[in-house]
Amino acid sequence: MKTLRLLLDARRAHKHGGEALLRRQQERLAEIVAHARRRSAYYRELYHGLPDRVTDPTLLPVTSKKQLMPRFDDWVTDPAVTLTQAQAFVDDPARIGEKFLGRYTLLTTSGTTGTRGLFLLDQRSLAVTTALGARMLGAWLSPADVVRIAARGGRIAMVNATGGHFASAVAAAGLRRNPLRRRRIGVFPVQLPLPELVARLNAFRPAILAPYAGTGALLAGEQQAGRLHIDPVLVALSAEGLPTTEYDRIATAFGAIVRQGYAATECPFLTYSCRENWLHVNSDWAILEPVDADHQPVPPGRRSHTTLLTNLANRAQPILRYDLGDAVLLRPGPCPCGDPLPAIRVQGRAADLLTFPTQDGEPVTLTPLTLSALLDHIPGIELAQIVHTAQDSLSIRLRLTTGADPDTVWRAVHTGITRLLTDHGLDHVSVTRAAEPPQQTAGGKYRTVIPHTQARS
Repeated sequence: MKTLRLLLDARRAHKHGGEALLRRQQERLAEIVAHARRRSAYYRELYHGLPDRVTDPTLLPVTSKKQLMPRFDDWVTDPAVTLTQAQAFVDDPARIGEKFLGRYTLLTTSGTTGTRGLFLLDQRSLAVTTALGARMLGAWLSPADVVRIAARGGRIAMVNATGGHFASAVAAAGLRRNPLRRRRIGVFPVQLPLPELVARLNAFRPAILAPYAGTGALLAGEQQAGRLHIDPVLVALSAEGLPTTEYDRIATAFGAIVRQGYAATECPFLTYSCRENWLHVNSDWAILEPVDADHQPVPPGRRSHTTLLTNLANRAQPILRYDLGDAVLLRPGPCPCGDPLPAIRVQGRAADLLTFPTQDGEPVTLTPLTLSALLDHIPGIELAQIVHTAQDSLSIRLRLTTGADPDTVWRAVHTGITRLLTDHGLDHVSVTRAAEPPQQTAGGKYRTVIPHTQARS
């Protein structure tokens, strides 16, 4: 019933628009700031001297993963949660989809800003995510589309990273724990060689295809070439962004509705796209602030340096004015699609595809997530960066955890990447160990992959 109440409220807020959305946002901000001050030692210290009731996010200090993770035990609001326990849990792949301490969903990030993150989702967060997901599908699909999905068996193909406690993998594992859903939800590892992935999707025949955006672009090429022949009603893309023309190409290839979501492990319900290719922020439950390098507001229509996120649902681990590191552009006026929620475009999440020639000269393309998912499984790596130094060579930059043996880690990295390349018919591609550590962009992010064209520039 709680989720149903949240869904009805979300629909009412959306229907009534600006003032209703803002009123909920301000009430929820005041509520979660008060909760954080009461239950989190970190926020009690950080917010000392602030007004008793805060409805304006700009009154709050900026936070970041780099600041918060060393204070994890003080940051969380449940004293039963400790960093030591959480790390042990996410280091065990057998526990993917299980509840941490019997009551929390625990997720990890790979650390594009140089710091690995561990994030709790409480039951309230999951209920809000479900309610906003239903509102999103209502915006994406007509009743006729729902009938078409049902006629195709309602099968959903999730193509994502497996083997780690990543948001998509944990969500897929959780869905498949329900016996009624298990046969309708297929999970396909993004690490699979493309021909094998195509064969499995052909056999599964999904009504909804949900890949990472870069993988979706590759699959559209396979559909156009006649090797993939599926007929989804909806292609729901996630993770990286793509050029606008790519969304049109994917829609044409599959004859399907194509939509995307921009979210974060810190806030899985952040946005959803519309037919105009804008991303609408669920501003009744999340606040996104485009800011410059000094964390001052950037006006609509201008690209930000970074973005500050406030998650209004998560009480277990409050995310308040948290620096996401992504550059966005806020639409200056109403979106032509008619959606009253604020609209943005993300400028800092382009999919950096790697393309190699086989020994026969045929191109083979890999997505960044195919490679990063492999590296995330190797103990001892704090941060990794893959540089496409030439058409047939990769250089791997590594930063190791304290106490890790460099040679042991490198052997695991070299073996894993070489095996992956061989599986894709690229056994001639050389893999070398870089002398330098991973390098940051001007915006402070560590890109997982640097393509050949950019490595030369």
